[in-house]
Amino acid sequence: MISRTHKDVEFHVERPDRTVKTTHHFDKAAGLAVAIAASGRLAHIDIIVWSEAGARALYGDEGAEAFREDPGASVFERIEVKANNLGRVS
Repeated sequence: MISRTHKDVEFHVERPDRTVKTTHHFDKAAGLAVAIAASGRLAHIDIIVWSEAGARALYGDEGAEAFREDPGASVFERIEVKANNLGRVS
């Protein structure tokens, strides 16, 4: 999904202890969110974009346009992560 990094883009994941892990790498945020979800909790990855250039780096012209529509948004996009334990598979 999101493979690029940009200095104006952060990914935030709230840990079970209510602290927030911040990274510039989507794969690190996704790994933490999946680990949290696998433990039975709902997890979110909040994508924070600080500039139009950051939005463009992630989503191209559509991202830049979305940023211009609401540059003050606290979260540019939120991804909900949940895991369903399906039990043993034989």
